[in-house]
Amino acid sequence: MSPRILLRPAITALACSVLAFASPALADQFKESADGGTIACSVSARELTRFALIGDQFASVSKISSGYPYNDFAVTHEPVRGDIYVSVPETFAAGRISFFATTKAGYVYKFSCEIDKIEAVQVFITNPAIAKNDAREWENQTPLEEAAVRLVQAMAGQQTIEGFEVSQPAALPSRVGALEVQLIAEYRGAALAGKVVRLANRGAKAVTLAETDLALKDALAVSIAAPTLEPGASTTAYVVGPNGEPRHD
Repeated sequence: MSPRILLRPAITALACSVLAFASPALADQFKESADGGTIACSVSARELTRFALIGDQFASVSKISSGYPYNDFAVTHEPVRGDIYVSVPETFAAGRISFFATTKAGYVYKFSCEIDKIEAVQVFITNPAIAKNDAREWENQTPLEEAAVRLVQAMAGQQTIEGFEVSQPAALPSRVGALEVQLIAEYRGAALAGKVVRLANRGAKAVTLAETDLALKDALAVSIAAPTLEPGASTTAYVVGPNGEPRHD
């Protein structure tokens, strides 16, 4: 499979169908923040709560002690993975806790968390600045068009890329004529975004697809695993375009 670089692709109904899917929202207890930001979450009233950073590690924790062990929560910094564990005693009177944490990358976060009667829970924190820096480094290894081709190859090989957010939205298929189109994965970096699309021929005649059928005007690379589809057959296509943040070479 050789991805083709598109300089002047056509705008088609199929392309609009492929690129119109929205990204899913993040799940509960997966929090996003920036340096100096406040992270609101829930901690377990009876069991441990684990706080973990994605792409970084906690270095230190700061909190005010009440001076009374029976009415204070405990914060433990685990140095191997750089995680934080919080435990709240049954005698703790307040309905929420708060503390500050500094990371090895130099970021500071404030935690303000309600205490809920839930089982042991994990809270994962992401900082877009870290992910974008990693993605930008990967993208800048080659010129923009070549980076787009590399992203197509990575998607085709189901690879993970440092700094790229990979999601698998539960998108329902749509129909464009005889073709059924379904978005099955998205890769989002600093300057590039890729989509993995499943195409199925639901008609009675064979269909031949061209790269330009899948590309809007800003597409950088498109590849179709099997361009000719017999009735009932399916294939996978890979589309790469800009992610809204221009890259400065």
